[in-house]
Amino acid sequence: METVVKGTLGSLSPSITEILRHKGETVTVRGMVHSIRELGDVNFLILRLHDGVLQCVVQKERMPENIAEECAVAVTGELIAEERAQHGAEIHAETVQVLSHPKEPMPLVTNKRRMNTSLEALLNYRPVSLRNQGQRAIFKIQEGIVRGIREFFYENEFTEIHSPKIVAAGAEGGANIFQLDYFGKKAFLAQSPQFYKQTMVGVYERVFEIGPVFRAEKHSTSRHLNEYTSVDFEMGFLNSFYDIMDAETAMLRSAFQTLTDLYGEYVEQLKVEIPRVDAIPFVRFDEAKRLVAEKYGHPTRSRFDLEPEEEVLIGRYFKEEMGSDFVFVTHYPTRKRPFYAMDDPEDSSLTLSFDLLFRGVEITTGGQRIHDYDMQVDKMHRLGMDPEEFTSFLMIHKHGMPPHGGLGAGLERICARLLNLPNVRYCTMFPRDLSRLEP
Repeated sequence: METVVKGTLGSLSPSITEILRHKGETVTVRGMVHSIRELGDVNFLILRLHDGVLQCVVQKERMPENIAEECAVAVTGELIAEERAQHGAEIHAETVQVLSHPKEPMPLVTNKRRMNTSLEALLNYRPVSLRNQGQRAIFKIQEGIVRGIREFFYENEFTEIHSPKIVAAGAEGGANIFQLDYFGKKAFLAQSPQFYKQTMVGVYERVFEIGPVFRAEKHSTSRHLNEYTSVDFEMGFLNSFYDIMDAETAMLRSAFQTLTDLYGEYVEQLKVEIPRVDAIPFVRFDEAKRLVAEKYGHPTRSRFDLEPEEEVLIGRYFKEEMGSDFVFVTHYPTRKRPFYAMDDPEDSSLTLSFDLLFRGVEITTGGQRIHDYDMQVDKMHRLGMDPEEFTSFLMIHKHGMPPHGGLGAGLERICARLLNLPNVRYCTMFPRDLSRLEP
């Protein structure tokens, strides 16, 4: 008797794990034709399902004449144990029904384990290049990272929020902000949920958001995007800004443990080296510059920020000296941090802020925020800002806020560094940068 294998939602698209429970039975499985290999009187029809590929053995006389790669098909046959097949089983097809047929052949070869093509071609043909098993695995790893991060937040009683992406003022200031017409008024695309997550600390104490942010930066580098996914959290009643660093360490530990526990297939497929995050070392900004200048002879060009080359060398130093893929760089100069950053009470030229470097690339910026109304207004005046333009934001300070702080981390950068990919666009489904608005 035929078994129509149903998924957990009662659909006709079950997981491969569910299908494999029916060895020795006649099953009907639906999927896309990933590849066809002819071998004498039989064809090996590889079906692509939502969670992987499944092999079907089809006698030549049972193959439809119009079948081709990327056809949607329904295959009925007995599920037979076969050690040489990828999942230890294959379907010996009795019938193959073509449900839909592509109009044109694929512009790229996607049915190989890895695609030997340029990044430009991958992105130009993104709707089809994402069908490749290796490309799909990248975004399953990214899903696992987000899943582990969310589990950390929920376990530690953070409330998930969703802030507006059309705003009246930029959180970061400067020229790297997209302006738009909002019914005759000037508005912007949000550079960050900063103001809103600080606001919600006064409501829930601990909040997080995972969503898009927009930067009008005219960079064309391997690490910059004009729209990316930001992992943000903010927490109240800090003892010090080191509490935020401890929280991020635990967050990353949760993400990587989730990958180990639940995404092993993809970790193995992409040969992912999961880093240890038992503890992350930290170093002050000025000390980090001194260390790399002395050890690697790198000249200091800027006293107020880290150059990409310095980040690489700092990452190298802590890998060599402490075996860590991560390092927090703390106490950045006030000149390079936003107006809401808390100044170091011992040296007002520095802030209680940090960046987190992962394998030599900055993935996070965070720190303690100013919570006192007079202190925030005074800093705005010192920076030549008009507090009247930030009335709604300053409302939280005026009506009482606890000591608080948080961070924003770039999901695509985390993923790219974990997979040791040279460009964040490999970890972006549909990148938006200086030259790309489609697909």
